[in-house]
Amino acid sequence: MKRTVAALASACAVGAIIATSVGVGTAESASAAPAANDGRIKNVIYLLGDGMGRTHVTAGRERFYGANGRMVMETLPSHGFVSTYAAEKNSGQPGQPDFVPNYVTDSASAATAWASGVKTYNAALGVDAKGEMTPTVMEMAKKAGYRTGNVSTAEITDATPAGQMSHALARGCQGPVYSAKSCQDTKVTGGAELPTSDLRVTPIAKQIARNGTADVILGGGLSRFDNEDEKALRDQGYEVLSSPASQTVATEDDLAKAEGGKVFGLFNKGNLTVEKSKQDNPASAEAKEPTLAEMTTKSIDLLGKGGEKGNGFYLQVEGALIDKRSHANDAAQTLEEIKAFDDAVAVALDFAKKDGHTLVIVTADHECAGFNVIEKGSFTNAEAANPPVNVDGGNTANNSTPSRPSGNTKDASRSTGIVNGAGAADPHNFAPATFRTADDPAGVRDGTKEASLWLTYLSGNHTGADVPVYSYGAGSEKLQGTVDNTDLFGIVADALRLR
Repeated sequence: MKRTVAALASACAVGAIIATSVGVGTAESASAAPAANDGRIKNVIYLLGDGMGRTHVTAGRERFYGANGRMVMETLPSHGFVSTYAAEKNSGQPGQPDFVPNYVTDSASAATAWASGVKTYNAALGVDAKGEMTPTVMEMAKKAGYRTGNVSTAEITDATPAGQMSHALARGCQGPVYSAKSCQDTKVTGGAELPTSDLRVTPIAKQIARNGTADVILGGGLSRFDNEDEKALRDQGYEVLSSPASQTVATEDDLAKAEGGKVFGLFNKGNLTVEKSKQDNPASAEAKEPTLAEMTTKSIDLLGKGGEKGNGFYLQVEGALIDKRSHANDAAQTLEEIKAFDDAVAVALDFAKKDGHTLVIVTADHECAGFNVIEKGSFTNAEAANPPVNVDGGNTANNSTPSRPSGNTKDASRSTGIVNGAGAADPHNFAPATFRTADDPAGVRDGTKEASLWLTYLSGNHTGADVPVYSYGAGSEKLQGTVDNTDLFGIVADALRLR
């Protein structure tokens, strides 16, 4: 069924619900940010490569720049790693007696960790593991008078962007059509069922269109919004580039012309189109979508206008399709998304170097699919009819028993050569996909045995591996070594002096 605005606890008051529930003001209740920065940070650009593990970065470097090259993100001076584990539902926070970790996070719980500084359960947004609402750093920045922006190549209601702009017990509660299942978990807190008018079971699109948390909203997901959402946006003064009422998507030309202090532009009814598809089909309508770098450039320009004197901005930028193509085990499209994300990093870094008051943070929410760079000419255990013998089977400390004595042999039914299948459901997709690199001779082509970059996947899902973090600007020294994803909340909040 479709939830109407009237049924949303007078949906025009969604922003007020946020303010009273979590102590965060709406867009209209902004107070002045610190007038003098004294050489300190006044802007934060937080770039998130969804699903981007350390090996994704390595593969991108070798593909596009060669062994001696560097991705732009790797040129940032501070390097570290981020732990990403989540919490089980109804458990407390780390260090509390009732805390139970979930070692593999999803994008929603990870987004809540850096946006709100708390561990939560997979699928939850802007609430802790017991379902209580928590303020986000973007809400806090808005209340303090900073300009705010949220950019993604996914639907803007998807977990990563929604983690800054909404509070939901279930990430699937996006809108405009919903079901009880998609807005599930109404019995999280103390076993008591929440009323259907509660913000936490209000579709995410309804929240975004009414709370004014982000001044600039760019990405995909137009089908999540309807004519009532468009009216709500226009009533708040947004320049609406894409019409939810008519479901007319915006184009890169529309984005280039945008001048408003508040801009809402969605360029696809769903996720944005993968870069490789746009490259392969340059005359298509989808090719008119802006790149992540173009959206980042425009967001920085727009956020620099219209704010109170002395205020800076907080901008979150997500390269979402690294994750979505890794889930599909599509190495070719994954590589192009890594490069597109790195191009956006270049935009942010260039601005930060010129500005002198900007902290740039580049990281990921989790690693996806166990992306691997394997030896040229080799193959993976997933391709073998009989995986390698357990040579340590005689060790009494090893409780496994060797059951595959025939050793490491290729399985013809699973490995048919150099392939890159359509998705994780295809067993052939575990075979290596091969790509030429910047170091290969000119005649070498992708998909051949001569190509020197051999890639494969461990699974079609997330892993619990730590992810890289790269940073530039004052405060970046806090991101060297290993930090937890909840630490990112405090680092951003401290940089903008929000607490």
